[in-house]
Amino acid sequence: MAFKRIQTSIYFTAILTVFTTVSSCNNMDKQSNIHENTSTNIEAEKVAVKNTLIKMWAAIENKDIDTYASFVHPNFSQFGEYDSIIKLGKDTEVKGIANWIEDSDNIHTEMIDPIVIIREHVAWITYYWSDHGTTKGEPFASKGKSTRIFVKEDGNWLCIHGHYTLLPPPN
Repeated sequence: MAFKRIQTSIYFTAILTVFTTVSSCNNMDKQSNIHENTSTNIEAEKVAVKNTLIKMWAAIENKDIDTYASFVHPNFSQFGEYDSIIKLGKDTEVKGIANWIEDSDNIHTEMIDPIVIIREHVAWITYYWSDHGTTKGEPFASKGKSTRIFVKEDGNWLCIHGHYTLLPPPN
């Protein structure tokens, strides 16, 4: 009888071990899937941030100020290339861009080596830029480096801050 209890105990222990191992593997698979889904989502959001900035530039190139404004957060702030003080507010930004594109043609901006970091509903992108076009009939071209901060609201990435620094022309 004691032998049968030991045998039964060993049998149940073996079943419990198999069940625990299978459960553990299933949990690891779930954790792996959660990590993969999170990584996939983060990568998709990084692309969305980058594409938002590209759409902002496309709106400028197409002189579509309403589309440009749709990507700017109401609390927007910026340190522009030539600004000695911070500029505040969406209206200030949109009016400044509207005035610039009114006198400009063939504006085009390229993004170089972008890096996007996302923490929950805040993202920042650092990159170099190269742009060109004409303003008041005079050609311009510049290169610089920038950091932009975006916040995600109602499913959309909105630019809330921009910091731009011109790079000196090569010698």
